[in-house]
Amino acid sequence: MSLPVTSSTDLLSVQTAGTMRGPEMKLTADVVIVGSGAGGAVMAYELAKEGRSVILLEAGPYVPSSQFTERYPEMLGKLYQDRGSQTNADGDILVLQGRCLGGSTVVNAAACFRTPDTVLEDWRVQHGLHDMTPERLAPFFARVEKNLSVHVNEAHEINQNARLIERGCDKLGYSHRPISRNIKACSLTGFCLAGCASDRKQSMLVTYIPWAIHYGAQVFADTKVQHIVTKNGRASGVEAIVSDPQTGQKVADLIVEAKLVVLAAGAVQSPLLLMRSGLANGSGQVGQNLACHPSVGVLADFPEELYGWRGATVGSYCDEWESRDKGGFIFEFAMAGADFMAAFSPGIADVHLEFMSRFKNLAGMISLIHDENVGSVGLDEKGRKRIDYRIAEKDKATIRTCIRKAAEIYFAAGADKVFVPTLSPTIIEDAKDIEGVVAGMDLSPKSLALTSYHPQGTCRMGADPTRSVVDGHGEAHEVPGLFVADASLFPTSIMVNPQITVYTLSSYIADYINTHADKYF
Repeated sequence: MSLPVTSSTDLLSVQTAGTMRGPEMKLTADVVIVGSGAGGAVMAYELAKEGRSVILLEAGPYVPSSQFTERYPEMLGKLYQDRGSQTNADGDILVLQGRCLGGSTVVNAAACFRTPDTVLEDWRVQHGLHDMTPERLAPFFARVEKNLSVHVNEAHEINQNARLIERGCDKLGYSHRPISRNIKACSLTGFCLAGCASDRKQSMLVTYIPWAIHYGAQVFADTKVQHIVTKNGRASGVEAIVSDPQTGQKVADLIVEAKLVVLAAGAVQSPLLLMRSGLANGSGQVGQNLACHPSVGVLADFPEELYGWRGATVGSYCDEWESRDKGGFIFEFAMAGADFMAAFSPGIADVHLEFMSRFKNLAGMISLIHDENVGSVGLDEKGRKRIDYRIAEKDKATIRTCIRKAAEIYFAAGADKVFVPTLSPTIIEDAKDIEGVVAGMDLSPKSLALTSYHPQGTCRMGADPTRSVVDGHGEAHEVPGLFVADASLFPTSIMVNPQITVYTLSSYIADYINTHADKYF
């Protein structure tokens, strides 16, 4: 079946707070899907094209690409959860997630990795997920990669920032390679994290969502699901509130009755919805096992002008320490615009001004580590979201290694100084000082500036219902007809950017639902 053709100039047929009128709306469908990001959008398309009636609900607004201004402060407010300020309880890890139609796929850097084989092996051995083999998942990986135009960056897509860091890797004999991205004819503006104004990034906003609409899916933005409803022990629908995104005022109540409920709101919101609904937590695992990929962003100042934010946001990466026996982390060579990177300044006043005046000479790379699942997501005593995550002792050693190796690479490439992402300004001005600085770093809470782009693991998938929330096909152990299809179902951290894994698992779960249609419909 060929994919429907969509035009980037067409507004999608999406219901918003501006088109819906209260006080109450009642709808019915075969399937209601909560969340329109990587998991929800793929699920909507795969089920709709098989003739299922699908309703897709998104809490965030519908922001068409014509409104992407490439101004980070403005786009953080429009496209990100909590206007880009979502953090853990300690306030030292910025947890970035999209909150718009298309979810985080609209604002990610487009990096694409298949789930590492060693991670899948862990899922099989430690969590009883015997179907999670590279061979079993290969057709699903291939399907989404083809649909999303995933390709390895060509030479012209790798910018000066990445080339310079590659030079340092080469001098030290460290392996590096171009990264794969889901982008078609990239315009190389460098504003991936603010939404792709040219629609070249193949996010859900320009692919699976319009394809799902083509096959009859109904899409609602500005619609936050409050509860999942059950009947006779089975999932039977949801209750939601439609709110004006400008004022926050409620416009309508929306009730959807459905034969299946698919939860794809992400690793923070999905467990919170299960908690508010009082569902699927006999194991006590809902909201537990949070992994964050706590990312260390290390910058360096070079004599030459780099304009490192121009071109592909991520061009290449270093996989020298990818295997767990060598460290279990990768570096991605990435830089964003000045109004985004100003938040990573090593100081204030004159220090900040000096830093920003040198911005065109700065290079950037980030680390992704295979972190321990030590965090949790829950509700505080007032019913508000709470993200608890502190770096595990094992991961602290990895973070020190990341900073050490990043500094070595930079100085090998010719850097004048390296900025260590401590909250108290730390600058390394000579390669001989690296070891002393790194060894003396304080890694207690609120000592490092960390960013998480990839929360995962809070509705763990597994064969054992006492240790997991959903089974190997994403269905809740305790609630028939309730599926999870987002990064929350990862049994462990996967170390690499998760979008391809989410697309693939959602496609895999949708295939299971379609194959067992008689059971569910």
